[in-house]
Formats: sequence, structure tokens, C-alpha cells
Amino acid sequence: MNRFKVSKFRHTEARPPRREAWINDIRAGTASSYGNHIKSSCSLIAFNTDRPGTLGIVPLDWQGKNRRNVASLGCHSDQVTDFDFSPFDDHLLATGSADRMVKLWRLPTATANQDLPSAPGVVLGPEDFQVDVLKFHPTSDTILVSASNKVVKVWDLALHHTLTELATHGDQVQSVAWSSDGVLLGTSCKDKQLRIFDPRRKPVASQSTQGHENHKDSRLVWTNSQEHLLSTGLNQMREHEVKLWDTRCFSSALTSFTLNTSPGSLIPLLDADSGLLILGGKGENLIYCCEVSLQQATLSQVNQCVLETKCRGMALAPRRALAVLACEVLRVLQLSESAIVPVSYVVPRKSVEFHEDLFSDAVGSVPAANGQAWWAGDNRQVQRVSLNPAHRPHASFTSCLVPTELASPAAAAQLQEVPASDPDPSEGSFSSPPSSLTSPSTPSSLGRSLSSTSGIGTSSSQRSLQSLLGPSSKFRHAQGTVLHRDTHITNLKGLNLTTPGESDGFCANRLHVAVPLLSTGGQVAVLELRKPGRLPDTALPTLQNGVPVTDLTWDPFDLYRLAVAGEDARIRLWRVPPEGLQEVLATPEAVLTGHTEKIYSLRFHPLASDVLASSSYDMSVRVWDLQEGMEKIRLQGHRDQIFSMAWSPDGQFLATVCKDGRVRIFDPRRSPEPIQEGPGPEGGRGARVVWVCDGRCLLVSGFDSRSERQLLLYGAESLAGGPVAVLGLDVAPSTLLPHYDPDTGLVLLTGKGDTRVFVYELLPEVPFFLECNSFTSPDPHKGFAFLPKTECEVQQVEFARGLRLRQTSLEPVAFRLPRVRKEFFQDDVYPETAVCWEPALSAAAWLGGANGQHRRLNLRPPGMTPVSEAPREAPTRRTLPSAVYLEEKSDEQKKEELLSAMVAKLGNREDPLPQDSFEGVDEEEWD
Repeated sequence: MNRFKVSKFRHTEARPPRREAWINDIRAGTASSYGNHIKSSCSLIAFNTDRPGTLGIVPLDWQGKNRRNVASLGCHSDQVTDFDFSPFDDHLLATGSADRMVKLWRLPTATANQDLPSAPGVVLGPEDFQVDVLKFHPTSDTILVSASNKVVKVWDLALHHTLTELATHGDQVQSVAWSSDGVLLGTSCKDKQLRIFDPRRKPVASQSTQGHENHKDSRLVWTNSQEHLLSTGLNQMREHEVKLWDTRCFSSALTSFTLNTSPGSLIPLLDADSGLLILGGKGENLIYCCEVSLQQATLSQVNQCVLETKCRGMALAPRRALAVLACEVLRVLQLSESAIVPVSYVVPRKSVEFHEDLFSDAVGSVPAANGQAWWAGDNRQVQRVSLNPAHRPHASFTSCLVPTELASPAAAAQLQEVPASDPDPSEGSFSSPPSSLTSPSTPSSLGRSLSSTSGIGTSSSQRSLQSLLGPSSKFRHAQGTVLHRDTHITNLKGLNLTTPGESDGFCANRLHVAVPLLSTGGQVAVLELRKPGRLPDTALPTLQNGVPVTDLTWDPFDLYRLAVAGEDARIRLWRVPPEGLQEVLATPEAVLTGHTEKIYSLRFHPLASDVLASSSYDMSVRVWDLQEGMEKIRLQGHRDQIFSMAWSPDGQFLATVCKDGRVRIFDPRRSPEPIQEGPGPEGGRGARVVWVCDGRCLLVSGFDSRSERQLLLYGAESLAGGPVAVLGLDVAPSTLLPHYDPDTGLVLLTGKGDTRVFVYELLPEVPFFLECNSFTSPDPHKGFAFLPKTECEVQQVEFARGLRLRQTSLEPVAFRLPRVRKEFFQDDVYPETAVCWEPALSAAAWLGGANGQHRRLNLRPPGMTPVSEAPREAPTRRTLPSAVYLEEKSDEQKKEELLSAMVAKLGNREDPLPQDSFEGVDEEEWD
């Protein structure tokens, strides 16, 4: 490629495959990060999917495989920002995420036939910020570097701790790269600086220089020499540029190469042995191939390739996986929206044989040293192996960081892809991938374990797995889906989005939705769920309260009665006509007076009719008899604002969480003072409380002292001892609003202004929180409400139905569990549910000391057989009858087959023309 020497790669061709050779039917993610979004080992490909926290896994030798081989690995509770395969163990994968955790996974040798792991082998963190970059060490199998915001850490995975933390960078770290010998570490940063560290000597940079003039995404890769490295970035004209650096003269670049102007990040992929550099921009369909000459310090373009699809990420297949007899010197894997396109770079040669001049020995798969030896100064290099097929197989290596048993069918959790046969429904093995199967953070304090479970039975195989991996939720593959637009209510106008934080913002039952409006007079619009569609442009008929609305709730036993609290410390009871609100109503059915300050929240009794509790700024909770329209009970003992209150499932107790940092439990019929009291969330920005685990526990959502949202789980009998488990989630301004489903033990949490609904299964014993797939929406919702269980579509295995309030519309959201045999009733998901729309007691009976309980209802539709009683299908092998093989073909059939083969041969554009195989004339042969 230069005037002194002819390059052996000058004729390198890029050969995009036909569509039949693509890895199709995938759904790649679009979230931005500093990662390449796709990585490859010699056996597997991992890529970001459109589901947060989930990676797609496919075999590298995909050719002609079935779509069902696309498996999903649910690894984190938030977006996976970067991941990396071990250079020695093809099935060891490290992942980093926006949930601030780093996890190590062992993948099975055959993703089509074995289960993906449900729990990581190693968990590191949490970091202070999201993990941006991960990179394995090139000579030691237990060393990993991670970058999180301005901090770079070197980890020893065997010891599960940090070996060193490099000096803080001036801004966010965008890229890290090890030198090929594993001695030096280079970083590129948003402050436009390139830095070189020797992490074993000192944590500060030994050298630094300004890399690129634009602060946008820059990348760093090291050549096969410790003295030379490459960087990519943008110049002042926003043009992509590549620079070659010499560490012995690091103040300026040896040479630079400028490409086109593009807003997408430029991904550099360097094969250090051949010196070939692949460059591709995210969002582009053009790939450049260049050759790096260290002797002449040049960057020369070899070719460029235009693909059919736009790039969302790129990766190189390892050299040990190349088809060397076909003279394949590189294989680029381009990730697009719906496919992975493998592009082969081939040097045309006349003979089909191994060409030693093209394929120098490659780095082997056996590490040179362990982490402790490397940290002590061991600089041994990985032994190289020949790529000649005659010299294979080579020695293989299996890391001891994650035992292979964790990737075996006997010890792994349930299959991540849809299986061909129906396993036991109680084991949940026909579900889709989770966002994470372990809590993002370990509970800070663990109290005594309670003996019972969440109410969902576990099989013997699950119990045997729990000793190895810990329990996993059968609902971990839950999927939230916005229903068709025909079910939406659109053209909402003038919504009041400033209701107090103690209010849910709107409320719904199976017939109506009540939404406060911003107009004066405390107006409330009542929408009919049975009449979806576009609302008229004219003003809607409303309920005129006369004062701003602070909270509102529907009577669970009367679908047409709505209770509304106002800033005038009064509660108004409205009755909506059965045919719907046809005109403006200005006179309520009843008005309750008694509070002296404005009211925070309203809660109807779960069992007794005509019993309502209200909390107010006067720091009291009052219980009302709506039949008599009078206050019957007044609860005291609060010393500050009451954030939330909740009735116990049996209706005997009332729990409150207060701004004074205390959680209280009252027995309203016995004493106005709390019978139990314990420490609540440290933050004073807001909190919610709900009874869980059949009334044996309390779940409180609030904030810690650093304004991080957290969940606190209390034993209802030992409130004074504090929470038995604390789970940190994220940092956001809004309070999480919990909805608990007692049938499944699931709690769904989201906040006003959030884009995500968290889903957890709660247990009254360790590990307390089992994380399930969360629902993520593209834009923030203004509120979220849930409908009764009877509104769920049982045939689609729907376990919760929510309503998502947007700025101008109301959208139903179905939470479903993917199952294979949907023709059967999933009785493990649908135990008998309480008939919560019928009262068990009258107000007078409850106030007189009586207790009751709801009757139970079986949700099984007529004609559906429970899946527990369904016959198991024996796998059958499909074979063609012998007559097919013994059939004698006629002359006409033979002619047709021959003609088809000739047409296919002529249409094969991948076959090279004769002139394509001719070698050019060397420069030295010219006169």
C-alpha cells in the first residue's frame, strides 16, 4: 500500500452475504451508549435488544439455522450499556448496565439445546453511576476494567474486589483499551484528553495529550505494538477522523485520516495481527477498510463497502473463527434494526489452501497468568497458535470464575426462548427473558425469616435450584404491552397535572375514569371506559367541586359513587348516572365536614361498605360512616405531614407513613393511638405504604438521605425493629406509587412523570425481592392506575391491566406472561381471587367489632382445561417415508432439476469471475 512495499492485503474484497445468510428476525435496541452493541466470541454472538436489560444470544455459525435459536439473556434491571466476551473462555460474558452493576455470566455451549443462566456467577457494584465501558484483560482471565462516569476501576474477578481505582478523569470516560501485552491501559475522555496508565505502578496517568477537537464520542484501540495506538473522534468541522499515535512522542499524532461528516459515532475495529482497520458510523450503511502500517506510520484505505442496512453496532469475529481456507482475513458483524449481517473480507487467491503469508499465528485461548500473578508483575504473554486447520484442534480453556454447572440444564433457571414442548407450568420455564433475576442491590439489613411464602407454590425442581442460585420468580418474563389504539381515549384537554404528591392524580374502576381538570372550580371529568375513541373538541360535562381537587377515589362496592377531597377540608360524594355523565353536576350527593385543614388522601375500607378514611394537614386520620355522613373515629399521634395510609387486607388495621420519618400501625376500633411504630424512610420528599404478603408485611416506597428511591419491607408484627430488607432503585423526583396484587405476590411501581413500571415479586423471607421484567414507555406518563383482576384477558395470560395517562390520551396497558400452551387455563398464575367488588360487612357491623372476608372466585373461563391437568406431549421425530428416497425420477424430472441448477449457478453473484483471481504485477517488475 506504499511505494516501498506491496501490501498482501491490497486486493482485499468485502463480500456482503445474501439475505439468506443474514441472522434475521431480531429486534436490536436503539439506546445510546459508548458500547458497540454487539460482541462475538468464537462460538456466540451477543447483542443489545430493544428490551431494556436484555441481550440476544445467537451462535456464530448461524448459517441456515432456525429463528428459535435466538435466545434472550435477562441480565439487568436497566439498559445494558456495554458487555465483553472473555478472550479465553468463549462462553464467559461480562455485562455492565445503567443499573450501576457489573455481572459475569456463563453461557451454555449450545443456546438452542440448553438453558441460559437465570443468575450471574459474579456480581460487582453498585457503582455511583451507570457502568459505561467494560474490557477484559488480554493476558489474564480474571482481570476486568470498567469505566463509570469519571472513574476507571481494575477488578480482580476471582477475588471480587477492586485492585486499583485510577485517578479521576476530567469528564466522562468514553473508551478504555489495553495494550496487546496487557501492561498499559489507555482511555479517551469527554474532556478531549487521551491518557495512558500503567495501573500496576501508579493510579495517575503517565502520559496524556489532547486527542480530538470535538468532545463527542471518541474511541481508542491499541495496535500489536505497545508504542502505537489509534483513536477516532470528530474534528471542529464535525468530520470523522482517525489518528495514529506513538507513545514515545505522544504530544502530536503521527498521521490522521479524515472521513465524512456524520452525526453518528465512529466505531473502530482493528485486527492487530493483519493491521486491517474497519471503520463504520452508527446510523450509516458505509464501512471503510483501511490498512495501518506502523513502519511507515501511514493509514491507507483498502476499500469501502455499502450495505443494505444501517448500522446500530459492529463487531469483529475472532481470528480463530475465520474460514482461512477461503482466505477470509476478517469477518465483520453489522448489527441493524432487524438483522445481523456478517460481511467477509477475502483476499482472492487461485488455490484453495492455507496461505501462511495471510495468516500469521494468532493469540491462543489459554491465559498467560492469573490476576494475582499479573498484579504482582508477571508480564508473560499468551502463547500463539497456528490457524492452519492441519494443526488443530488447539488447547481450550474454561474459566473457573463461574462454574460450568451454572450453565447446565440441571442447575440453570428456566429456558429463555420458547421451547418446543410444554414443561411443568409451576416452573415458569415457558416465559420470556427477565430484566434481572436478582435485586439491583443487596438488602441492607435482614431480619428473621418468616416461614411462609408469597402464596405461589414452588415445584421440587425449583426448590433444588434455590440451593444453588437462589429463588427466581416465575413472573420474571412478564411483558407490558400498550393495547391497540382502538382501545385508547384520545383528545384529552386541560388535564390537571399539579395534584398533590399524596394523590395518584386520577382514579379508575372497571366502568369509569375520573380525571381532574385544570379549569377553575375543581372540575372532574368522568370518562367511560366502554366508549373508547376520540373525545369531542367541545367541553366535557364535569363534576363541579368549587375548590381545587386534592384526591379522589371510586367506591369499590358502588361503581357510580366517587369521593372527592378538596382544599376546603371537605369531602364530596358524587353519584354518576348509569348512562354516564351527560351534563354538568354542581350538587354532590353528600358533603363530609370535620377536618380543619386541606385533605391529603382518601381510602375506602376493603371489606365494609360505606366506610371511608381520610388524612389531612391537621395531622389526623378520620374514619367516616357514609350512611350516616358522620365521623366515627379520629386517629392521632402524627407529628408531621401524613404521606400515605393503607388498610390491611382483613380491614382490621390501618398503616400510615409520615414526614416525621415514622411508620405507624393503628387498630382504629380499639385505640386512637398507634399500636406499633417504627423507623421509616430517611428522605422527606414523599412516601407510600401498602400491605403485602397476606397482611404479614408492609412495603414502603420512599427516598433515602441521598434522594435515591428505595423500597423498605417491614414485618407487620415487628415494626419497631425497622425494615427487614431495603432495596435501592434509582434517582428520580417522583414518589413510586405501588400496586400490589395479592393473588400473584407482585408489586408494580411507577411514579408520575416516569417512563418505567418496575415489577417485583415479594417474599416474606430471603431474598425478599425477586425482580421481573419492567415495562418501559417512550414518553413519560402523568399517572398510572390499575383495574380489577376481572378485567384481565385470561386467555392471553394477562395478570394485570393498567391505564396509562398521557398528556392528551389514556392508554390501556396489559401485563402478560408469555406461555406456550395458551389454549389451557394457567391455573398456577390464576388462583382463586377475592370478590373485592362485593362488601363482606356493613359499616355498622364493622364499627361494632365484626370482621369478615371476601368470598373467592375462580377465573377459569368455561371450557378451558387447567394446564396442570393437560396431557404432556411426547416429542416426535419427523421422518420422511422411505418411498420418498426410493422413488425413481422420470427423465422429465431430471431435466427440470438440471435446468434449475444451471439457472441457480448463473444467478450466483458470489462466484468470482476469472479475472478476479488474477494477481497484479508487483512494483519491482516494472521497468
